[in-house]
Amino acid sequence: MSRIPESELIINADGSIYHLNLKPGQIANDIITVGDPDRVERVSQHFDTIEFEVSKREFKTITGSYKGKRLTVISTGIGTDNIDIVFTELDALVNIDFQTRERKSDHTELKFYRIGTSGSLISELKINTILISEMAVGLDGLMHYYERTQSTNEDIVAEIAKEALSTLPNIYPYATSASKELVEKFGKLGMKGITVTATGFYGPQGRSVIGQPNSSTFIDDLAKQSYGKLQFTNLEMETAGIYGMSKLLGHQAISINAILANRADQLFSKRGGELVDQLIVDVLEIIK
Repeated sequence: MSRIPESELIINADGSIYHLNLKPGQIANDIITVGDPDRVERVSQHFDTIEFEVSKREFKTITGSYKGKRLTVISTGIGTDNIDIVFTELDALVNIDFQTRERKSDHTELKFYRIGTSGSLISELKINTILISEMAVGLDGLMHYYERTQSTNEDIVAEIAKEALSTLPNIYPYATSASKELVEKFGKLGMKGITVTATGFYGPQGRSVIGQPNSSTFIDDLAKQSYGKLQFTNLEMETAGIYGMSKLLGHQAISINAILANRADQLFSKRGGELVDQLIVDVLEIIK
């Protein structure tokens, strides 16, 4: 195994990894990801014990236990660019020897559970409900930077998305899939669908506030698509990156979405906080 140079894997003077400020041994194998740093404590308030806590930039991490199950909860901030950082560094914490700078011979598999908020693309997916992302389509560019293979199903879904984006010909979508084991485990929480991961909140999700998007129809065009029994159901900003990086690094991941907005019906939830808090408890119980 080749040594990873200091310029490629940056380790701080205290032995922690560059961005997350975490050291090996400080994370559990089961990791809940949230976007908002403030949401980390909304998860950890249910822990029986707190073992470790650290914050750096938008990345806040707490490791503890819930009913005897060791868990870590970490905030990723917004967007797949941060997912690239968080997932690479979490993998390094368990699968790279920081002394030799070599990848360990025995691979440690992590399980990631995204608890996030999202907007529905279709009337059938109502506000104040839960969506399990069985697959995801990335409209960002993250996974194009890595050598990777898509399954036949993923190839087909990516092509469906590309055809639907005829009004945005410079977008090259990729498709990724959730862990089948985790989809089965969490599937009872809500509807399953194909999540679209955008690279921003306004123009990249077809919103017009001041800046005018290049296309006024691409969101509606995506909402009309399906693959088998799965519809293109919702929009958010991390899931495709989470699934892509997890698969690339040999881990499992699931994205569980609280639907706060319905773009088709132009509605927004008035009880989003309550919905997210209940989802946190439900996810903790299923993990435990």
